Amino acid sequence: MLREVFAAAALTVGLAFGAHAADKPTVVLVHGAFADASSWNGVIIRLEKDGYPVVAVANPLRSVKGDGDYVRKVLAGLKTNVVLVGHSYGGSVINEAAQGSSNVKSLVFVAAFAPDVGETALALSGKFPGSTLAPTLADPVALDDGSKDLYIQQDKFHDQFAADVSASDGKLMAATQRPITDKALGEASTVASWQTIPSWFVYGDADKNIPPEALGWMAERAHSKETVVVKGASHVVMVSNPEKVAKVIEDAAAGK
Repeated sequence: MLREVFAAAALTVGLAFGAHAADKPTVVLVHGAFADASSWNGVIIRLEKDGYPVVAVANPLRSVKGDGDYVRKVLAGLKTNVVLVGHSYGGSVINEAAQGSSNVKSLVFVAAFAPDVGETALALSGKFPGSTLAPTLADPVALDDGSKDLYIQQDKFHDQFAADVSASDGKLMAATQRPITDKALGEASTVASWQTIPSWFVYGDADKNIPPEALGWMAERAHSKETVVVKGASHVVMVSNPEKVAKVIEDAAAGK
């Protein structure tokens, strides 16, 4: 009996999802390092209100290729067109995942890396001066495969990562941050999907993780269809300014 209940529920969800997807593309959101899928909550509320089906992926944060492969599998399960959105390191992941995913019609980089073939997140963040991330990192956690998990020190998290959210929210984000491996940040991208898929960019001019100059340079290189720079916004522009990020995503969905 229980099996039948689950089957019926899954069918109901699938039909409802299909009804939405027939009208608008699915927005797939990929978070970056030191964050989790809940960082998209404010954006999701606005997108769903406007009728967009949304999937917020739990990014493994292990390696560019492995994380890209995982997101590509998620995309393969969607029978709709997709707007693929990445934050921070998630930009490297969507760049990888879009390769071979024919349903991805647009890319949105939210304070995110848009690497070319052979480029790494680490190198791009240091291409221009301004990143203050390195001194805020906690002692790395050694892993069995020889790589290391990286966290931001909790007492430095708010100022470094999310200075334009409330102190209380920043404290919660610091406690729940997801680690990324040093391998992921130093792994070269194998593709440059932004060269063939239309791309949109949004970021803050007070980003301390990725220098705004680097973000603007990547947007220009990708011939961004629309680049929105949010005055005073931190690295988590989607948390502090969800309405502006949602607007860029909807512009991408409409091809504006």
